Amino acid sequence: MVRITGVEHRSGYELRLTFNDGRVGDIDLAEELWGEMFEPLQDVSLFSRVEVDSALGTVVWPNGADLDPESLYEAVRPVQRSSDPAAA
Repeated sequence: MVRITGVEHRSGYELRLTFNDGRVGDIDLAEELWGEMFEPLQDVSLFSRVEVDSALGTVVWPNGADLDPESLYEAVRPVQRSSDPAAA
């Protein structure tokens, strides 16, 4: 089961997501913010208040919006992370 374990607001409507299998990826959600629940997130100050709901295993916002973690997993651009500065 795909679950999100970490989220970082990068800039604008871009998030960096960490998944339970260790995958890390970036996604820009600018084109996804339509409809009753998501249009309020066009306000970057609200969008940036994204959090991980550990019970749901996905990202949520204060207005009750959330996204399917499996869809996000498929859509992210993978990011290579290294704990070794020499490898960067």
